[in-house]
Amino acid sequence: METAGQVAELVSGFLAAEEPWLVAVRRYLHAHPELGHAEHRTTELVRNRLASAGLTPKVLSGGTGLLCDIGIGDGPLVALRADLDALPLADEKDVPYRSTVPGVCHACGHDVHTTVLLGAGLALAHLADAGWLPGRVRLIFQPAEELTPGGAVDVVEADGLDGVQRIFALHCDPRTDVGQVGVRSGPITAAADRFQVRLRGPGGHTSRPHLTADLVYALAKVVTEVPAALSRRVDPRSGLSVVWGQISAGTVANAIPETGVANATVRVLDPLAWQAAPGLLRELALAAVAPYGVEVDVTYQRGVPPVVNDPFATELLSQGIKTALGQDAVVPTEQSLGGEDFGWYLEKVPGSLGRLGVRALDSPIGMDLHRGMFDVDERSIAVGVRVLVATAVTALEAGWPVEGAPELRQ
Repeated sequence: METAGQVAELVSGFLAAEEPWLVAVRRYLHAHPELGHAEHRTTELVRNRLASAGLTPKVLSGGTGLLCDIGIGDGPLVALRADLDALPLADEKDVPYRSTVPGVCHACGHDVHTTVLLGAGLALAHLADAGWLPGRVRLIFQPAEELTPGGAVDVVEADGLDGVQRIFALHCDPRTDVGQVGVRSGPITAAADRFQVRLRGPGGHTSRPHLTADLVYALAKVVTEVPAALSRRVDPRSGLSVVWGQISAGTVANAIPETGVANATVRVLDPLAWQAAPGLLRELALAAVAPYGVEVDVTYQRGVPPVVNDPFATELLSQGIKTALGQDAVVPTEQSLGGEDFGWYLEKVPGSLGRLGVRALDSPIGMDLHRGMFDVDERSIAVGVRVLVATAVTALEAGWPVEGAPELRQ
C-alpha cells in the first residue's frame, strides 16, 4: 500500500482537475431537485458518469438509486452512502442555481451529499486503477431518505449491504464551519415515528356533558397526560419525547363533537426504548381517556430507528478526517432528535455518520436545515471528497475483524 501522502496527492490532483465540474454538478442538482422515489434524472446523471469512468453501477429495481462497487478481489468491503432526494419545500434563495421546480428544493443538502459521493467514487476508482486501494468500496446512492420508512430499506432489501463490513456517510451541517467535520460516538440522531390517537363518541350539547362523552376534554387529557406520564415511565436518558403537531375536533363552540384526532411525532435516542415505545404509548393513551366513555383508536407508525454510531467505526472516521484535513478538522457534535434513515444500515453493520461543515465564516449561525433559504459553502464539496476517500482507505487498511471491535451484526 502506498503512503497516505501519496494517496492524498492523487486526490489533490483529481480535485484540481474536477472540483469546478463537481460544483457545477451540485448546482445542476440543486436547480433540478426530485422528490423521493422520483429521482430519475439524478440517478441517470450519476449512473452515466460512473459508467464513463469504467465502473458498473446498478440501478435499484424501483428505477431510482444505485449501487456501484469499486475494486476487485476478496478483500474487506466498506460502503459509503449518499441520499438523492429533495424536500417538498419552496426555494427562497436568489441565486443562479435556484430550484426550477415549484415547491421542491434541496433544503437538506442531499445535492451536496450526492456530489461528494460521486467525486469520492471517481477518486477511489483512480486509486483502484493505480493499485492503491487496499480492498473494495461500495457506493450507495440511496433514494427517498425524506420519506418514511426511508429509502435505506430499499437498499437493504436489494442486498445492498451484502458483504459490507462497515458503512460511512456525511450529512451537511450548517452550524459547523466549512473545513470541519463533526463526529460523535453512540447516538447522534433519534428514531422518528408517528403516533395518532383518534377518539369517537355519541356527541351532544355542551350544556349537558354528563349525558354524553366529553370528547374534546378527553382528547385534551391525551395531549397533556401522555407526555407527562412518560417522564415517570421511561428512563430520561433514553431521550424519548412525544410532541403533538396537529389536533382536530369539532366545528362549533356549543356542540360536543363525535370524533377527534391528535397526531404527534415520537423521537427516541435509545434503541431499547424505541422498541418499547408503541406498546407503552398505547397503554398511556388508553389510561388517559378511560374515565370518559369514549372509544379509542391508537395508531403507531414506525419511521426510522436512531442512528447509533459504532465507537470503532467513529474512530476510523476521525482518523480519516485527520488524514485528509488535519487534527483540528475533527470537532465534537451534539445529539439531535432529528430522524435519519441511516439508522436502518446501522442495524445491520457497524458504521458512523459524520456532520460535514458547510457554513461559510460570514454566514449566520442560526441557519438550519429544511428551510427555503438553506445553502452551503461549496468548498465543502472538496472537503467531503477528501474525507470519504481517506475514511474508506483508513477503514480498509484496518481490515476485519479487528481485535476489540464489535462483531458484525446479523
